[in-house]
Amino acid sequence: MLLKKKPLHWPTLNTVIMVEETMKKLDSLFTVAELKRALPRQVNHNTLLLILHYLDLSNKIAVSVKGITWIHNPSPKLRKAIAEGMEI
Repeated sequence: MLLKKKPLHWPTLNTVIMVEETMKKLDSLFTVAELKRALPRQVNHNTLLLILHYLDLSNKIAVSVKGITWIHNPSPKLRKAIAEGMEI
């Protein structure tokens, strides 16, 4: 979808980290427009969409019709429970 054409501008690591930290602080469900307003600096719309695409592919966010939510949880206890858990 986004990567069919070569992006004109790739996001820097600082920009990706800024977007991640802002998303962690937001309420559970937000839109792209709400995210743009919450960011400390302006980010180009296409660059932001590219970052969101990356975060979706890396399973850090969930994107639905109603909005976006941060789902990444780095807890070692959670990882252990998932690895040792039973499948129903």
